[in-house]
Amino acid sequence: MVLPNQLTILRIILTPVFLFLFLSNNPVYNQVALAVFIIAALTDWYDGWLARKFNYITNWGKFWDPLADKILTSTAFFAFYIINILPLWMVIVIIARDFIITILRAYADYKGKSFPTSYYAKWKTFLQMTFLYYLLIIHTGEKMPQIYNGNEYIFKSLLDPTFVYITMFVVTIITFHSGLTYILNNKILIKRLFKIGRA
Repeated sequence: MVLPNQLTILRIILTPVFLFLFLSNNPVYNQVALAVFIIAALTDWYDGWLARKFNYITNWGKFWDPLADKILTSTAFFAFYIINILPLWMVIVIIARDFIITILRAYADYKGKSFPTSYYAKWKTFLQMTFLYYLLIIHTGEKMPQIYNGNEYIFKSLLDPTFVYITMFVVTIITFHSGLTYILNNKILIKRLFKIGRA
């Protein structure tokens, strides 16, 4: 198995590790969870770079690489729902959109078709990841007495429920709209794809 695919497997393995550490009441585990998330996210960039540079592109990688990315980000969003920071319905919308589009693209690759990734979708991903990093860093800092003590008001402001809700709402709307736009822009190709699938 080529190295990019090994990194994809590593990212999938690190996801439940991240969730376990994140949900722990141990502040040290929470700090490690942040490090694990960063490492897992970096493997997504690195395996993509390796695949393009050395032409390590396989059908297995085309399917599992984007799926592993969505598994990681979806788990992070769901983790923040579990600790009552994010509303469930927004998390569900984001997860559903990302998995539907990812599986659709994977099926298209399997059928020998290609769905181009729009700049809008890339900005959506950037926005999601930026928001997740923001929440992870603030949440981790809140669990560190040496940082939190004396800065309680700052942390309270940074994790203000109204601010978090509005920001998550914006992320959710953009995520949903990008998915809808993606389907509408490729509706002809999608129809052909599933005609092929029934043939």
